[in-house]
Amino acid sequence: MKILITNYWLHDYTGSEVVARDLALELKRQGHQPVLFARKLGPVSRELTSHGIEVTSDLASLSTVPDVIHGQHHPVMVEALLHFPSVPGVWVCHDATSRFDEPFYFPRFLRYVAVDDRCRKRVESCPDIPASRIEVIWNAVDLKRFRPRDPLPSKPGRALIFSNYATRHTHLPAVRDACKRAGLHLDVVGHGAGTAVPDPESVLPRYDIVFAKARCALEAMAVGNAVVLCDFGGAGPMVTSGNFDRLRRMNFGRRVLEKPLRWDSLKPEMDRYDPAEAALVSQRVRSEGGLAEATHRWVELYASVLEEFRKKSPDREGELRALAGYQRKWGYETRVDWERDQLFKLQEIPLLGKGLIGLARRFLHWWIAKSPRV
Repeated sequence: MKILITNYWLHDYTGSEVVARDLALELKRQGHQPVLFARKLGPVSRELTSHGIEVTSDLASLSTVPDVIHGQHHPVMVEALLHFPSVPGVWVCHDATSRFDEPFYFPRFLRYVAVDDRCRKRVESCPDIPASRIEVIWNAVDLKRFRPRDPLPSKPGRALIFSNYATRHTHLPAVRDACKRAGLHLDVVGHGAGTAVPDPESVLPRYDIVFAKARCALEAMAVGNAVVLCDFGGAGPMVTSGNFDRLRRMNFGRRVLEKPLRWDSLKPEMDRYDPAEAALVSQRVRSEGGLAEATHRWVELYASVLEEFRKKSPDREGELRALAGYQRKWGYETRVDWERDQLFKLQEIPLLGKGLIGLARRFLHWWIAKSPRV
């Protein structure tokens, strides 16, 4: 099967870029032909190319017509749908708040897939999307890469923040304070700290406690680290066998980071360190969260979409209406107006507003210049 995976970026080792990379590599291992399309290419796309996977920033250059489109981020997904007018699509929502992940109805989207309960609610909030087309497929870990570490020591000695958002302006100071009070050595891996690595599986086994969320947390659990959920949005619990099911449904993400970013929020969770519990959590991830099994489910989904599409009559008028609605909401001028509204809202923030406005204005000027004109 030929699957076109879209993602706005395939540059840095972040979020959906890593998800797209891992899925493509596993699809190839299982005998399928993934191809990828993104507006910005870089190290991630070069890694994929080195494995014999076709990657492009120009759909006209693709050597094949896909059977199905696995769409992440709607600007590139819409471009792919228009370029391949006889190919069905699967819409994937990875984020409950990102504007690129906001769902919309289109006749050739035959399935809408959310990666957790929050994303599912976001998809369900679109009144035009039939409930029968909505599914949940949780994020998964490449268990061949993230191998089990040696058993954890009885007492932790080394801690790691595994996050692209860790800086002195976000959660790094609180975690550093908590680790200092606990006598733990702390390191950081992530873009915000300038320490991102393409192979975190080689780094994680060196640490006992890992502070992370979402995909990063899942990877650390697969290795066998004790994981405290934490990121720029707040502090969460230590993952245990008792809370695993509840947290998994939220993708170990922002929704469960309910405590303030202070050392006294983190320290009680660090005190729950238990090598036996971490081993049980790791067993759960390795038995239920493997990439190979998740990819089998994706392939089954693609096959059902293709079968359904073969039986459908084209709905060109419905596609035109959907595209007109998309253009009204996401056209260039509309997005610029929205971005300026966000800028003005910053001015209303007491004390910080004036200081933030200059930085935000420079960022928005850059964003508008780089943003796609759909």
